[in-house]
Amino acid sequence: MGIYGAATNGCRSAAGSASSTVPITRRCWSCACIANCSTNKKIPPRLATKHIWQERFEDIAALERYASRNGTVIRKFFLNVSKQEQKKRFLDRLDQPEKNWKFSAADLGERRHWPRYQRAYEDMIRHTATDHAPWYVVPADHKWFTRLAVASVVVEALESLKLEYPKVSAAQNRELAAARAALLRAK
Repeated sequence: MGIYGAATNGCRSAAGSASSTVPITRRCWSCACIANCSTNKKIPPRLATKHIWQERFEDIAALERYASRNGTVIRKFFLNVSKQEQKKRFLDRLDQPEKNWKFSAADLGERRHWPRYQRAYEDMIRHTATDHAPWYVVPADHKWFTRLAVASVVVEALESLKLEYPKVSAAQNRELAAARAALLRAK
């Protein structure tokens, strides 16, 4: 697939390696999140069980399978920004007044949980990557490369559809000629 290598479970990486080569824990920090899910995200408590993430992964897979069976082409992108690049971008947002609106002080606290977020992302990608709805893990420290990589996947997906303009039959051409003539005669 262009500059991408196919990986297991429908996941692809810009480096050409499968995300499945990265060891992923099964816990996906769900225990720490269950309480927050019901309070912060307005999820009804009856849904915030210890199985919430597995149930969500199954629901996502089912929805994407349904959409794919009905002709929707699905490509998912994980734009992987390094912790160092994130820090640089946060400092830019603080130093440049026109970027101040992008900064949230809450992001600083969240940076402490970087390893847990990485495990959660890996778990989510592992559980929701399929052949009909693949993930593309794209390095995002350099925006030019990120844009090129994403555009490459989008173009490839569009080309795979083999779209063409409809063919106009001889009878339709005669109708078009008659319509043109009628328009030219009209006042």
